[in-house]
Amino acid sequence: MNPAMQALKAHVKGGRLVLDEPTDLPEGAEVELMAVDDEDFDPEDRARLLEAIEEGAASIARGDFVDGLEFANQLLASREAQAR
Repeated sequence: MNPAMQALKAHVKGGRLVLDEPTDLPEGAEVELMAVDDEDFDPEDRARLLEAIEEGAASIARGDFVDGLEFANQLLASREAQAR
């Protein structure tokens, strides 16, 4: 999986963030963290969300995606062709 798309889970221990599982990110890699409000999702919803994120990251790693800007341009071109 592309490290830039890897979902990581951590907890605060002694004022520091500690990953729940080992990671193979390279030394010095920068990551962006966001605190999760546990009340936003029940465990089943959270599991489905994390699974969807992992599936999306795997699709991107396989190259199984369409660039958003390219898709929008194709859609506009298609609509313009239909209007003629």
